[in-house]
Amino acid sequence: MTELVVTLDLDGVTDKAGLMDRCARALRLPDWFGRNWDALADSLGDHTVWPEGAAERGLLLVVRGWRPFAKARPDEWETAQEVFAEAADRTPALSVALALGGSSE
Repeated sequence: MTELVVTLDLDGVTDKAGLMDRCARALRLPDWFGRNWDALADSLGDHTVWPEGAAERGLLLVVRGWRPFAKARPDEWETAQEVFAEAADRTPALSVALALGGSSE
């Protein structure tokens, strides 16, 4: 069985709030998702809030359209990468991939 692939499209995202909103939408996080770095890390590591079927199959989060955000908000992008990397390191069923190409930059 292959991993469930979820695309996190950051095209047009200009700030942390936008990134958190896109994460919440892409991962179908619950309404109580706190929209901060700690809440994102907790959600990425919590199989119970993952999309249906992801806990059994594994979850591949593909981040696309990230370059403009990284350029506009380098500190926030660095933190986002750290959160993604630490969550993937702690959670064997989670993989995060940064897509190259396919964005407006």
